[in-house]
Amino acid sequence: MAPQRRNYAWYRKAFEGIEAPFAFVDLDAMWSNSDSMLELAGKKPIRIASKSIRSRPLIHRILDRDDRYRGIMTFTLPETLWLAETGLEDLLLAYPTVDREALAQLAVRTAARPETAPILTVDSTEQLDLIESVLGSQAGPVRVCIDIDAGWWTLGDRLKVGAKRSPVHDPADAVALAREISRRDKFELVALLAYESQIAGVGDRPPGNPVRGELVRWMQRNSIGELAARRSAVVEAVREVAEVEIVNGGGTGSLDTTSREKAITEVTAGSGFFAPALFDHYSALSLTPAAAFAIPVVRRPGPGIVTALGGGYLASGGGGRSRLPVPWLPAELKLDREEGAGEVQTPLSGAAADRLALGDPVFMRHAKAGELCERFDSLYLLEGDEIVDEIPTYRGEGKTFL
Repeated sequence: MAPQRRNYAWYRKAFEGIEAPFAFVDLDAMWSNSDSMLELAGKKPIRIASKSIRSRPLIHRILDRDDRYRGIMTFTLPETLWLAETGLEDLLLAYPTVDREALAQLAVRTAARPETAPILTVDSTEQLDLIESVLGSQAGPVRVCIDIDAGWWTLGDRLKVGAKRSPVHDPADAVALAREISRRDKFELVALLAYESQIAGVGDRPPGNPVRGELVRWMQRNSIGELAARRSAVVEAVREVAEVEIVNGGGTGSLDTTSREKAITEVTAGSGFFAPALFDHYSALSLTPAAAFAIPVVRRPGPGIVTALGGGYLASGGGGRSRLPVPWLPAELKLDREEGAGEVQTPLSGAAADRLALGDPVFMRHAKAGELCERFDSLYLLEGDEIVDEIPTYRGEGKTFL
């Protein structure tokens, strides 16, 4: 059965005998999403964003799926070192670290195998100073990546749209930091990174708000052109200082536009595998929900309403209803406007409520991707008409990094 045709009855039968709460990934849907993302990326390889997966066995499955999946973008240094210890290579830590203990461990690993050591991301000399203060005299050069600000400035440079990340914005900024890196014998500059959150992380079809949608699309059109030109200039300028091999950009929401840039050598994706609820509102994406969690109905406060156990698995980001999990199956359920998704209970109302019995599962979709795995020790994997495996999340392996 095609994943898009699977309904409440199908999933309920598939999980018969399994007690909720639990989380799962529908592999048929995930591989359909994978095919879509690979098509959008064209000939550019995709680096997997581990923060959106947070399950080591699932990362391995994705890497084995297609040779266009190359490398992993990690989110903390302890996580990066753990993945390296388990045999994974080509690791790019996309966020600066100040973890001195982990840096000391990295120094040992770099001394032993410098060519496969993880890459650290930096955006200031202050970060270089901190890393250098931890490295011992025997440490080999640490491979580093410069994070370039990908935000879009408007209103005469008075307003910035995009994540507040790097202070390195233009070619002059990047060259100055590249020269400082090359001057220090404990570092080797090998990569550049620029994440366009205002494009990759913002849906251009916000529900019930067509005016905002028009503004988002206008902003993204302008930002895409500006960033492509600026990123190309940055890469050209930095390559006069160092032989940078990796130029990483994008995210699931900008695979089609970022991959067209000649300066880009690879793109990143993670959320698209699971297709969480926030990604329902992107005109450039056609993804199938592939990850969800189930919570059981435990009480009936009155006609047309049931209450399920737990469910308050909120996503990070700016506070608001968009960060709440979304009732998925059965259809025609909605969250209570006052209680939302709660710490110990989640009221649900709608036409389907009176058809649910105590103990029946309600399937919910998380607003984002990998944070769901911080709530569950394992993921059930569905393929075809059955559960084919149960695999641990990071949490299930005793690892909680953020």
